[in-house]
Amino acid sequence: MKVLLTATVQSHICQFHKPLVEVLHACGYEVHVAARNNLAEKNGLKLDFVEKVYDVPFARSPKNKDNITAYNQLKKIINEGRYDIIHCNTPMGGIITRLAAMDTRKKGTKVIYTAHGFHFYKGAPKKNWIAFYPIEKMFSRLTDMLITITHEDYVLASKKFHCKVEHIHGVGVNEERYYPVSSEEQLKLKEELGFTQEQKILLCVGELLPNKNQKMAIQAMKFIVQKFPEAILLLAGNGPEKENIEKEIIQCGVQEHVKMLGYCIYLEKYQRITDVLLACSHREGLPLNLVEAMLTQNPVVASVNRGHRELIQNGKNGYLVLNEQDMANRVCDLLDDKMLRTRMGDAAREYARSYGLANVKKELDEIYMNDREG
Repeated sequence: MKVLLTATVQSHICQFHKPLVEVLHACGYEVHVAARNNLAEKNGLKLDFVEKVYDVPFARSPKNKDNITAYNQLKKIINEGRYDIIHCNTPMGGIITRLAAMDTRKKGTKVIYTAHGFHFYKGAPKKNWIAFYPIEKMFSRLTDMLITITHEDYVLASKKFHCKVEHIHGVGVNEERYYPVSSEEQLKLKEELGFTQEQKILLCVGELLPNKNQKMAIQAMKFIVQKFPEAILLLAGNGPEKENIEKEIIQCGVQEHVKMLGYCIYLEKYQRITDVLLACSHREGLPLNLVEAMLTQNPVVASVNRGHRELIQNGKNGYLVLNEQDMANRVCDLLDDKMLRTRMGDAAREYARSYGLANVKKELDEIYMNDREG
């Protein structure tokens, strides 16, 4: 039995679908991957846990002609591979894969699509509904099963789409990697990473892209350091906005209070010394960095968007904020009150357990086993 996993880029499979591959292997499947090879851009990522990898030139933009080449290559791979299941991911990867799989689906191959957060949702711009909703609804006819990772997407798709719909709690975060440590261990790790005992650590994780909006956290630091001059903001990630973010740091006058970490292989170490996680994105599906922080017992102060609303119970396991001043105020509240920080951290960890690796693997196993029995 064979499964083909597809996505626009190979790093997506590396970062999000190793748990799925482990489930498939346990079910007796051989797993192949078809996606564009971008691993040279992602330090430390290796696609070494599947049987075969195809480099297919998917492009994120629907206007890019590389997608025509990708379609032709993928159709040949599918026709020759004789797969039992094709499991596609990402918007363009999902569209091209389902088009390329139309013939083989008629012969019995099952097509599964995981939606990592629709572009249309409550509060989304009207243009998103006009552009993306009809496409996803139409392509649901070329899909045997849609897997959603947010409750909002599940409810909508169950009512409106033309295929079976399932829900899982994200892609699974490894609880053996992200977990809280004692105060003594935290202080030791702080020293190892080059920070002092007195420093208050704020962490913001994400690719340096306009959507991730790290400037909000930088602007919040202007206010935070007035009350907590020992506070430092760590920005973990790389990307095309690096130069603009560096300029923003200088413009806000917080050069001594912001450190850019670049791409972090050992992000869990920084999570363990963090006092508060900041998340500033304009849009999110289901953000892993929040789950990682919550499992590490860190409260989160986050901008209001669909993905953050899915995880943050405002005032219980974190805060949802509208602007940098509000973010600064909430961070200061948490830094000023250890009992509040501990209470929210405990609530965050408890809530995030459903999004842990063990539970998500169980959910995926049930989906695949039930599908086989069906």
